Amino acid sequence: MSGSPHGGIAITTRQVLRDGWPILLVTHDADDGAWQFVNGHGDTEDTASAMVVGVETVSSVDPTIVEVADLPLGWRAWRASPNDPWQRAPR
Repeated sequence: MSGSPHGGIAITTRQVLRDGWPILLVTHDADDGAWQFVNGHGDTEDTASAMVVGVETVSSVDPTIVEVADLPLGWRAWRASPNDPWQRAPR
């Protein structure tokens, strides 16, 4: 999908995908190129809530992730709320 994190594997949580929690933390793994889209405040502690989906599934839930589509491998992006700008740094 042009303008979004390119296809492939994404890890998210039930809270983000089904319960409407905002994505506040994105990581782009250096080892396997997978993306992680999580809230980061209570959803990552419960490993049973993890879901493996396509990146397109996550972008349909939160189109603002296109703003981090150029996140390099091994980096993370975060924001305090969906209305705040993304900040970036190496992991």
